[in-house]
Amino acid sequence: MRRRLLHLVLAPLAGVVLLATAPASAAPPGPGDVYRPVRGPAAPAEYRYLQKTVPGEPIPRHAHENAAAQARELPTTGGRWKTLGPTNIGGRIVSLALDPKRADTLYAAAASGGIWRSTDAGRTFKSAWPDGWTQAMGAVATGPDGALYAGTGEPNPGGGSITYEGTGLYRSVDGGRHWRRIGLRDSGAISAITVDPRNPRRIYVAAAGSLYNGGGDRGVYRTENGGKTWRRILSGANEFTGATEIVVRGKRLYAVLWDHRRTPELRTYGGVGSGIFRSDDDGRSWRRLGGGLPERGPDVGRIGLAVAGEKAYAIVNRTGGPFEGFYASTDGGDSWRRTPADQKLTESQSTFGWWFGKVWTDPKDADHVQVAGVPLMTTKDGGATWSADDTSIHVDQHAMVWDPRRPGRVYLGNDGGVYRSDANGDGGWVKARHEPYTQLYSVAISPQDTGRISGGSQDNGSLRSWGGERFNEYLGGDGEENLINPTDINNVFACYQYGNCFRSTDGGDTLTYFADRTTYKRRNWFTPVVFDPKDTKVLYYGSEVVNRSTDGGATWRPISPDLSGGPGPDPLYTNYGTITSIAPAGDGRTVYAGTDDGRVWVTEDLGAHWTKLAEGRSWVTRVVVDPRDPDRVYTTHSAYRSGSNKAHVYGSSDGGRSWQDLSGNLPDAPVNDLVLGHGGRLHVGTDQGVFTSRSGGPTWSRLGQGMPAVPVDDIEYDAGHDRLVAATFGRGFYELATR
Repeated sequence: MRRRLLHLVLAPLAGVVLLATAPASAAPPGPGDVYRPVRGPAAPAEYRYLQKTVPGEPIPRHAHENAAAQARELPTTGGRWKTLGPTNIGGRIVSLALDPKRADTLYAAAASGGIWRSTDAGRTFKSAWPDGWTQAMGAVATGPDGALYAGTGEPNPGGGSITYEGTGLYRSVDGGRHWRRIGLRDSGAISAITVDPRNPRRIYVAAAGSLYNGGGDRGVYRTENGGKTWRRILSGANEFTGATEIVVRGKRLYAVLWDHRRTPELRTYGGVGSGIFRSDDDGRSWRRLGGGLPERGPDVGRIGLAVAGEKAYAIVNRTGGPFEGFYASTDGGDSWRRTPADQKLTESQSTFGWWFGKVWTDPKDADHVQVAGVPLMTTKDGGATWSADDTSIHVDQHAMVWDPRRPGRVYLGNDGGVYRSDANGDGGWVKARHEPYTQLYSVAISPQDTGRISGGSQDNGSLRSWGGERFNEYLGGDGEENLINPTDINNVFACYQYGNCFRSTDGGDTLTYFADRTTYKRRNWFTPVVFDPKDTKVLYYGSEVVNRSTDGGATWRPISPDLSGGPGPDPLYTNYGTITSIAPAGDGRTVYAGTDDGRVWVTEDLGAHWTKLAEGRSWVTRVVVDPRDPDRVYTTHSAYRSGSNKAHVYGSSDGGRSWQDLSGNLPDAPVNDLVLGHGGRLHVGTDQGVFTSRSGGPTWSRLGQGMPAVPVDDIEYDAGHDRLVAATFGRGFYELATR
């Protein structure tokens, strides 16, 4: 089944136009078949970006950092959060570094999960970063004196993290136990750090800059005094040109610059500022390298670079993401030749080469080169021929480092975590056993079994705590909505992106595809599926219309018209204009729905008539109705905003005829979920953690202690055991006893 889905899903990633309909044209899977679609970041980047912006506005500068400061000012109530894992799945690793003073000690930077240290050659990892600081990472490096450096903010401009911006560069002199910031606060995202091997106080940084706002600390920087002062030694062509690579070879320096920008209407991942630059005088002067490389122009996208002596290699992608070519130089970059076109290498970049942009060379063999792509690409003859490893490791490669102490030992970081090879990176990969930094979109729990938990994860499928080791993947793709029937723990539901959903009666061992039975023109990246609170044979599924099933999801019928305002203007994201949340009331007749374009609707007769309750709000992340009172309803909303007074939480006690702003003192950050707790309490999951209100708003406190400062995408409440379970985007599942 996997091979067939490769064909169906890979091609549409360029414009994300056909992905929504491709699975419906495929024959439904047979018993036991599991769809495992090709993973790729193009679509979730659009989904999460659009979710967290106000139409027509960029994400404000320092929005995440400012909201974090607001969150720290709030009082804390409740007990201590307990981590539930997973520890065996992993998540996106963007950078790796070896400790020069300690054998078998490796540091890994997780995209939205902080810095991690392994002292057993990559088998297990422990946190080496403060839980209360930003968890968004771009680079990790070590100096010859053993000092450790962390560059915050993810430089990859796609993926679920929407490139949360960082807060600068940090240094630790005790292996990550203590840190202090040493500058470049306004760098947005730091892509690479290089410490001069002869002088540990001389540090170079490639600052990619903010994806959303121009200017700031972007380009190539150097300090001569360990970070007390910094000087920009290479600037870009415009305010959106940042640096992604810096290579130091004595007085000869190489850097890669890249134009990249994201607005609510468009993404531009290339431009006239993109290129490879070289300085032969220690950074005093620079020139853009040509000699066979693509000419300077608007179509030059992200470039990956590796230098080994006089040999240099570059992989170039076009602005839109397609592969342009692989280039080799034997004279330090003065002249380049485009190696013969190779289909495997071309396909490795898919249509989103801006997600990778990395080349690595074997330190003992300059003709042995590896390139980041969906698979790991390897050449042993300087680019003449290529092989692809797409079976022994997870997809989407981002980081690699050779261990000088252990001949043939190589570490690799990708969207699945950390791997080690003792065969010089040519196979023999072994995955880390303990790496607790999974990015989660959703969580499902059961009142029948408090140990049973499932959830959807970024690029690691739908995960469950039963049916194998804790945890195991039982549906591929990007895991989205997961459900466990509250009256039957073996009746489960799981989806991958764009509403491709399955049901099971044996805990997920066998899965039946049902999305082809629904009515839809557009389906959100995260498509809502919910149980009726009174009858678990009744379910609701949202496309641009509300679908209802009365036989456990076997058959469906639409019960609403199109509740959105229609497709959005972005040609790269054709699935805008969809239902994002459905809330059936306990009376068996009333159903609420919210959309990605800020509309809220209700029917009081199971779809015969619908009434619009609100519009003009930002993305509706959740609609929640009191199970005992169909007129008491709440909505939550996403988006970082500049100068807007729109609420993040609304409440109504009259069925939506009037609304009250309940946001109060919540941080100015997206609110992703809301649940009703004991005694009328409200709990919300936000990009800044979980908050609670005893009075039902608008006075809020931070809920619990011990959860890292990481976005919380989904929360579930178990009233019978009075516990809350949270799905975090970077640190796995957490649980809290709320009384």
